Formats: sequence, C-alpha cells, structure tokens
Amino acid sequence: MKALTSKEILEKVSDSAVPKAEGNLWKLFILAVLAGAYIAFGGEASAMASFNLVSNPETFGIGKLVSGCVFPVGLMMVVLCGAELFTGNCMMITGVMDRKIKISGILRNWIIVYIGNFVGALVIAAFINYSGLLESGGGLLGAVTVKTAISKVSLDFGRAFVLGIMCNWLVCLAVWMATGAQATVSKIFAIFFCIMLFVLSGFEHSVANMYFIPAGIMAAGNDAFVQLLNLDTSCLTIGNMIVNNLIPVTLGNIVGGGIFVGMAYWLANKKLG
Repeated sequence: MKALTSKEILEKVSDSAVPKAEGNLWKLFILAVLAGAYIAFGGEASAMASFNLVSNPETFGIGKLVSGCVFPVGLMMVVLCGAELFTGNCMMITGVMDRKIKISGILRNWIIVYIGNFVGALVIAAFINYSGLLESGGGLLGAVTVKTAISKVSLDFGRAFVLGIMCNWLVCLAVWMATGAQATVSKIFAIFFCIMLFVLSGFEHSVANMYFIPAGIMAAGNDAFVQLLNLDTSCLTIGNMIVNNLIPVTLGNIVGGGIFVGMAYWLANKKLG
C-alpha cells in the first residue's frame, strides 16, 4: 500500500482534532491514563536496559543508544493500541488553522489528557518502586533513577524549554509519519527512528518526565540508592519538578509539535502550497 502524501497526512491530522476536541471527557481521560502508562513502561524498560552503561562515562553514549532502542515501544503502544498523548495532541493546532475546532477545544483536550497522562505515569512509577525492581544491579538502577531525576529538576528554564522543543518536534514527526504509513510494520519503523533520535540526544519529553522524576523522588527514599552514588537529593521536590522541568518542557513540547510540525506543514501545504 502506498504511503500518504504530506497533504493527505495533514488532512488526517486536522480531521482527527475534531473528535479529540469534542470527545467524551471520561473517554479522553481513560485513554490518557493508558497513554501515560505506556510511555512510563517505555521509560522504565529503557532505564533497565541501559542503567549500567549510562552510569559509566566511558559507555554513556552506548547506554543512551540502548535506551533509545527500547523507549520507542511506548509511543508504538499509544499509536497502535489507541490512546491520548498530550505531546502528540500538540498537532491539534492544525484543526484550529482549518477552522474545524476552536482554541477552547484544544485547551479542553490538553488539560484532560495532560492530567490523565500524569496519573498513568504516576501509577507505573509507584508500581515500579513497590516491585523492588529498582534494586536491580545491586541497587544501581535505583541510584541511576534518582540521578536522572536530579538532572531533570536541575535544568534552567531556557535549556529545559529548548530541549522540550527539539523533543516534541521529533515525537510529532514520528506520529506524522506513522499517520502516513499504511502497514503496521511501516508505522513501527516510522516511530522507532524518530523516538530513538530524541532519546539518544537527551531531549526532554513532558510525559516521560511524569514517570522519571516521580520515580526518582520515590527512589530517593531509599538511602542505599542515594549513598551508592553519593547523591544530593535536596533538589528533588514536587515544586522543582513542576517549575524547573514540567512547565518549561511542556511549553517547549507545545512549540515543537504545534509550530515546527503542525503549523509548519499547514503553512507549506495550505497557505503556500
């Protein structure tokens, strides 16, 4: 089957914004919880696969590559199983540009889905913490989980914002290409390489961080993890998670997906095409 053209993908993305903006609140919320859980599953598995490599400066790059090869399964589940992910929904801006929905419809979807994504990610973070899996590798996985959270809440606003832009630029390109692909295997490959690239590069994804930071905060309650890498966990607070990471990263994600993908392709294909 032939892949869709850029203009055809734009129409599908634009049309999909209507049910997203007008959908039943509880349906959107349930699908958002599932999406948050799927992304969290990808996050915890990528950490499990790479923690011993990323903890060593000499193998850090290889560790990021391994992590990047595992994490894409999260978005694959979102796209192929059907779920509502905030970062992908940033492309709903195309529906506004086509006058199919209003800004209020986008904001309604974003609020419901963002909260649902957070709930789903928190559930998986709590499950992983309770399961004892963070004790893997003599506790090194738990220590790396704490260290990852510390690095994320220690970003300054500008860096977090820019890392968020680049991340969702790639995530929405993954969704864009998967929308144009006709076969399931084509959708999987379309998703894999873009998501691998963002993880390998170290960009910031707001929903993934809804897992990584709370998981790190929970893991920091285990002194053995903290002492293993001699970590200072004083910065691991809910306030720092929200102000130093989620707010700037979320804004960057909106710009990356909404402007650099959705709006850019709308302008190229509708306004100038």
